[in-house]
Amino acid sequence: MGLQISDKLQAARGDIFGGLTAAVVALPLSLAFGVASGLGAIEGLYSAVVVGMLAALLGGSKTQISGPTAPLSVAMAVVFVDYADGDLGKALTIVAMAGVIQALLGALRLGSFVAYTPYAVVSGFTSAVGLIIIVVQVLPFFGTEVALGGALKSLREWPDAITGADPSALALGLVTLAVCIFWPPQLRKFLPPSVAALIIGTLAGVLWLSDAPVIGEVPTGLPDLHLPEMAWGDLGSALPAAVTIALLGSINSLLTARVADSLTRQSHDPNRELVGVGFANVVVALVGGVPGAGATSCTVANVRAGGRSRVSGVLCATILAALVLGLGRYVDSIPHAVLAGILIKIGFDIIDWRYLAHIHRVPRENVVVLALTLGLSIISDLVIAVAVGLVAAALTGARQVERLELDKVISTPLLDMTFLADPDADDDSALDLGSDDPFAARVGLLSLRGSFTVASSTRLFKTINHDMAEHEVVIFDFTDTLYMDDSAALTIGQLADTARDADTQCIVMGMSGMTGTSLHALDVLRQIPADNFVESLDEARTVARRLLDE
Repeated sequence: MGLQISDKLQAARGDIFGGLTAAVVALPLSLAFGVASGLGAIEGLYSAVVVGMLAALLGGSKTQISGPTAPLSVAMAVVFVDYADGDLGKALTIVAMAGVIQALLGALRLGSFVAYTPYAVVSGFTSAVGLIIIVVQVLPFFGTEVALGGALKSLREWPDAITGADPSALALGLVTLAVCIFWPPQLRKFLPPSVAALIIGTLAGVLWLSDAPVIGEVPTGLPDLHLPEMAWGDLGSALPAAVTIALLGSINSLLTARVADSLTRQSHDPNRELVGVGFANVVVALVGGVPGAGATSCTVANVRAGGRSRVSGVLCATILAALVLGLGRYVDSIPHAVLAGILIKIGFDIIDWRYLAHIHRVPRENVVVLALTLGLSIISDLVIAVAVGLVAAALTGARQVERLELDKVISTPLLDMTFLADPDADDDSALDLGSDDPFAARVGLLSLRGSFTVASSTRLFKTINHDMAEHEVVIFDFTDTLYMDDSAALTIGQLADTARDADTQCIVMGMSGMTGTSLHALDVLRQIPADNFVESLDEARTVARRLLDE
């Protein structure tokens, strides 16, 4: 009994320390991501509170801490400017739509499939997010206002920002960045570098460099209610942006949940996670916050501090909520350059350096996908980049699947003297095969081993049709066929029809194992006589002799 009480106290202590640690890490990041999204610092905190609380209570991971993240903050900035034309009501409606889509993905039990997004797309997108954050935050780092319109717009403003740099802002930015980079490892367990940089940079701004631009007056208290504002005719054009935010948020949450599982040896429910974070994003849109997802850095901090249950996530959100209600008078003194310094370090860390360092060893198709996703993210926007990246990844993946599937098509010419000969007859009759050439192969065996899909259906027709033309009788062997989708099944049907038109006889072997598949359901081999369906090679030999005699 005493041991059980001790275990419970230890677990409670771990959850308390985990929640406190996660809140300390989440505070500066939420402020920074709120500013990066274009909505504002307090809106980042609203997200940390609402998404953090609801995802902790309703999500599928017990230890994940949710809130604003770098990918979603950058995506929100794009949506706000390019898809909502600076209209906050439209932007928040898109966020609410994204939350509904996420909840639907979870309700339809598609959570496991969202995580199947190819890594080349994920890497290209995350690296692009890191680069965009750096490019955009260079302006406030030098004391200039953030330029709305994405990375290219910010790049155009670089020369003016550098030549007209504010010395105080630049000094604060450099100090903040230096603290983030060089904060002693032995102090990191007590005070994370981002928190130390926020405190030191803000104190330096308040005490010595007070002329640097600051956040300014920030509202405190409960947020205002924002009802959806969008005409029905605009919903179609807003849908791609909502789908992209939903996919990004879902991937972000599920990958972070995997990280938490690897640290705690627990297992999360991906579908419940999507329902929880989707509902949270609907609510956060109603209060005007930034869309949120699983925050990796906060989650890792929570787990390492001892958090093992939903209590730590609820505690983290509660602490941030208390700060929101009375934090405005402290937040308004934070210099923009300090947040820019923190974000530049975050942007650098987000870039997938490990994958990029081995890019010369990566298959060329994956490099193309990564380059497309990364390039379009910078020169166009994240929505188009992810869509194109997914399409390109699907096409290149289909090419690789095609090669693998075609390797499983085995064409074997069966010599008349070995396949058609009757082993029980005398030698003379054994060679009386109805052919002048004893080395002829009038029968061919086409074995389809493994799975066949739309990826290989076109090449499958060309390959098999070429082999069929060399024989008078062709045996389709489905004995080792594991799976065949509609496209591949229809291709087999076309091959059978082509063979019939060319007076080539077809034998089907091993069809009993295809019951319940598309090949059976679509009845694509209905033109082949029932007597030509066999289950073994010996039966196929008997039918082949009959067909050749006829």
